[in-house]
Amino acid sequence: MGLHGKLIAAMEFKAGGDVFHELFRHNPHNVSNASPEKVQGCDLHEGQFGHVGTIICWRYTHDGKQQRGKEVIQAIDEEKKLIQFKMVEGDLLELYKSFIITSHVETKGDDIDLVTWTFEYEMLNEDVEHPISLLSYFIDLTKEMETHHLAKP
Repeated sequence: MGLHGKLIAAMEFKAGGDVFHELFRHNPHNVSNASPEKVQGCDLHEGQFGHVGTIICWRYTHDGKQQRGKEVIQAIDEEKKLIQFKMVEGDLLELYKSFIITSHVETKGDDIDLVTWTFEYEMLNEDVEHPISLLSYFIDLTKEMETHHLAKP
């Protein structure tokens, strides 16, 4: 059947993995400052930014379409700089029965940080495509965040 899938992308992040993790954990509402064409907003729906169980709502543009997604933070690991979001409502759930997005920062050596995005999902049926364009979107978003933070004085 093949309805379950997992996609992973890792890329170097020159602006510092702590900056990246901090942004997504405590200040996701500021992601739109780094990439306003991709992310129009992130609103706190329930709880407190940076805590497991918190529900946040994203407004974003993907493949030229306005989208929205409500996610619950289901795991945080400060040591691994990991945060995991589970989609609970929104456009992605029109195609996927479940969708989990994990970001993880790994330090390689003194000045190399890798940002890894992992998507774990279950498609509603066999006609649904794997979310490769969404993974590409996240790669581009990460690059834009890096450029934004490197450009700061």
